[in-house]
Amino acid sequence: MIHVALYEPEIPPNTGNIMRTCANAGCMLHLIHPLGFQLDEKRLRRAGMDYRDLAVVREHAGFAAFSTAMADRRVFALTTRGDTCYADARFEAEDVLLFGPETRGLPDSLLAVLPPEARLRIPMLPDSRSLNLANTVAVVVYEALRQHRFADLR
Repeated sequence: MIHVALYEPEIPPNTGNIMRTCANAGCMLHLIHPLGFQLDEKRLRRAGMDYRDLAVVREHAGFAAFSTAMADRRVFALTTRGDTCYADARFEAEDVLLFGPETRGLPDSLLAVLPPEARLRIPMLPDSRSLNLANTVAVVVYEALRQHRFADLR
């Protein structure tokens, strides 16, 4: 199972859409506090179209708690400051895909503890800022699943 981790997400509809992607793709969603919203917020429910009951979601009090829980797994961080293209990474079944908050991305201090090859980017045109968070998650999740021939999916 691929793990999707959102570090301090801020926008409920993005998290709802990501929850829906995880529910349909068989991924576990990790939400790292603080969150910029309440999990019962109407905008989150509407975007997730009530996939909350179908998604496997685990909350973590902060990044330290998340790191402890994921200590035995490889973590890949998605960042516009990465040098490795996400399609060049070779994903394993229990890997964690870590995504930062919509307005600021992952902090440099967090990225610094990861090896350069674990800091992934999605290629974009020069001078582009970033893709929408929910779209970024979908692109990378489905690449990881493709590499495993979409095991367990039909």
